[in-house]
Amino acid sequence: MGKRFTLFTGQWVDLTLEEVARHAAEWGYDGLEIAVSGEHLDAWRVDEDGYVEERLALLERYGLKCWAISNHLTGQAICDDPIDFRHQAIVRDRVWGDGDPEGVRQRAAEEMKLTARLARKMGVDVVVGFTGSSVWQYVAMFPPVPAERIDRGYQDFADRWHPILDVFAEEGVRFAHEVHPSEIAYDYWSTVKTLEAIDHRPEFGINWDPSHMMWQGLDPVAFITDFADRIYHVDCKDTRMRMGGGRNGILSSHLPWGDQHRGWDFVSTGRGDVPWEDSFRALAAIGYDGPVSVEWEDAGMDRLHGAPEALEFLRRFDYDPPAASFDAAFSKQSEQ
Repeated sequence: MGKRFTLFTGQWVDLTLEEVARHAAEWGYDGLEIAVSGEHLDAWRVDEDGYVEERLALLERYGLKCWAISNHLTGQAICDDPIDFRHQAIVRDRVWGDGDPEGVRQRAAEEMKLTARLARKMGVDVVVGFTGSSVWQYVAMFPPVPAERIDRGYQDFADRWHPILDVFAEEGVRFAHEVHPSEIAYDYWSTVKTLEAIDHRPEFGINWDPSHMMWQGLDPVAFITDFADRIYHVDCKDTRMRMGGGRNGILSSHLPWGDQHRGWDFVSTGRGDVPWEDSFRALAAIGYDGPVSVEWEDAGMDRLHGAPEALEFLRRFDYDPPAASFDAAFSKQSEQ
């Protein structure tokens, strides 16, 4: 029994990191997956005297550790096209600047490089995040989109991320991309194409989060087994499908989170359709020994209620492997 359970702070940036740490410690979490967002972490302060030490000391006061940090929001702006009001709402003012799209992309890339340096300075070897995508807008493939345009999108991703991954390599840090709609890798085959686009660089892997796989009809267990050497981090978020007798669609009709007419929604871990036991068995089979992070999100439940229950649910899968193989047991029995 040795899994390390953390709480992802990205959904909690309205609170200070100290407030989140206090809650997480009271609930029994082992650590935090800290978001480079809000007051929690600022990559631009990596060289500021005492900054990293102060953040780590805060965790220590509450008996918490950090094995991964994340920078989803800035990563989104690296490859996205268009860059617009949505990005202004999620990136730092320093990244947004004057709002010139290419300038935003370049500054976002610079922050991601700083995030790799910040991770190393914190003693962390995984950064979780998004990449953005210049071709997600064509996901419906209508009006028809030439294959060359899609190929250019993957080349654009490679061109923008190779220099970033060079810094990750220098720092000895890996990037765990969360496979997610609106990213360059959003399902199974786009993940294959993404890895091919960057020549399977070892610095680039996967943050396994099953929630967005479920509503796309993907098998999250197959993702673990087929991309076994690329599972660099695990986020746990659950999804419940609610098709409403065929009236609710998986694209969710532009309805807000929590609307019962959506074809799916996030729910507290253990209350949805993710095959958690099979998934954890698969993680054990591939030898995953990194942190397991709860990404708590449920529009129908107060988060102070759901977050500790999610941890309690996941801890049931922290069982020891058998002391002896079943083959050996049967063999011994046959000798008697």
